[in-house]
Amino acid sequence: MTSHQTTQTMKPATAAKKLGVYLEATPAEFQEGVVSRGELNALQSDPPEWLVELRREGPHPRPVVAAKLGVSIAGLARGGVTEALTTEQIEALKAELPAWLRRERATQAEVRKEAARIKEKNAERADQARRPRA
Repeated sequence: MTSHQTTQTMKPATAAKKLGVYLEATPAEFQEGVVSRGELNALQSDPPEWLVELRREGPHPRPVVAAKLGVSIAGLARGGVTEALTTEQIEALKAELPAWLRRERATQAEVRKEAARIKEKNAERADQARRPRA
C-alpha cells in the first residue's frame, strides 16, 4: 500500500485572516484561488511585495484596526467604524482622538485590568489548592 497524502488547502478568506490582511485588497489571483498550507507558510516567512505593502499601508481588516487603535472590534462598531481603514486613516484617528475612541480605550483598559485581577485570583486559588492542609 502506498500512502497518499493530500495537500491541506484553505479558502482565500481564511488565508487572509491568518496573514492579517484585508481580503478585498489582495491581488485577484489570491482571492480567486485556494491556498495550501505550504503556500501560507511561504507567504508568512518570505512575504511578496504586495503583502509587505498591504501590511504596512492597508487597508487593514477590523481586528488589525482595533489592535492599532487599542480598542475592541465591538468598540470600533460602537464608534461607527465598520469598514477597513488604511494606516493613514488610523494615524489620523489617533491624532484626532475623538470622544468615542477615548471612551473605548478607557473601556479596554478596564477590561484588561479586570482580566488581570481574575487571573491573579485564579492563580491564588490554584496555589492554595496545591498546598497540603494541616
